[in-house]
Amino acid sequence: MQYQAERCYYVPSYRGGLPAVDDVERVVRMASGSAVVIFSLSSCCMCHAVKRLFCGMGVNPTVYELDHDPRGREIQRTLSILLGRAASSVPVVFIGGKLVGAMDRVMASHIGGTLVPLLKEAGALWL
Repeated sequence: MQYQAERCYYVPSYRGGLPAVDDVERVVRMASGSAVVIFSLSSCCMCHAVKRLFCGMGVNPTVYELDHDPRGREIQRTLSILLGRAASSVPVVFIGGKLVGAMDRVMASHIGGTLVPLLKEAGALWL
């Protein structure tokens, strides 16, 4: 199984508690670059599970491995704030450029039958 892994470029950013507009814009730009985008850590078992879920459905997500990215910590901090969580939360999934959430939201959507329609609407599934 292969994932499409990408890296983002180093751009100076904020120092402090709230993300700078540049950091939010960077995450939004990265999340909008593909029908399905997963922000992940390569050693995270939940990240592996969500990548397997999408690949098993025939979806080829763009995966950003934050532990391989020089800006990974800042991106992860921005994602935590967007999720409204104090702790680091990966995986974080975007479908069609819209934040779906962490693993709990993805699995709830999958079990509830709303994940496939989201993927079809985003153009990630054709069946």
